Amino acid sequence: MLLTFAALLGLILALIRPLQRNPFFVLHFGLVIALAYITENYFFKVTPFVYKTFLLFIPYHLFSINLVTFIAYGIDKRAAKRGDWRVPEIRLHTLELLGGWPSAYLAQKFFHHKTKKKSYQSMFWLILAFQIILCYCILNYLRIIH
Repeated sequence: MLLTFAALLGLILALIRPLQRNPFFVLHFGLVIALAYITENYFFKVTPFVYKTFLLFIPYHLFSINLVTFIAYGIDKRAAKRGDWRVPEIRLHTLELLGGWPSAYLAQKFFHHKTKKKSYQSMFWLILAFQIILCYCILNYLRIIH
């Protein structure tokens, strides 16, 4: 069942201490659980630990992490304008690393935020390059591409 995968996400949250202090990851965690619960109880029953169930979990994760990343950038931009407490850059980079880089890129353009800070942009593009290389290696290992 999808809640099993949500439980695995919860285990990751419990084991990786910095994620516990990241309220955006906790929001992401809650969204994924809600999506899994709705799908499982209102649309169809799924079997745990099967390939198709895992494939259903991936879009839930990507939707949620990108939504939360966009929200985090908006909150940080608003705080910057007001002179309030800012979202630490490590939290934004963590969200990007977890798969939220597409919405991070869009949020940078939409909010005109973090676009001129060279150290931030360097890390952003490094994360993106890492993910592209990782995807290439996985697809190559699975013999999907050669």
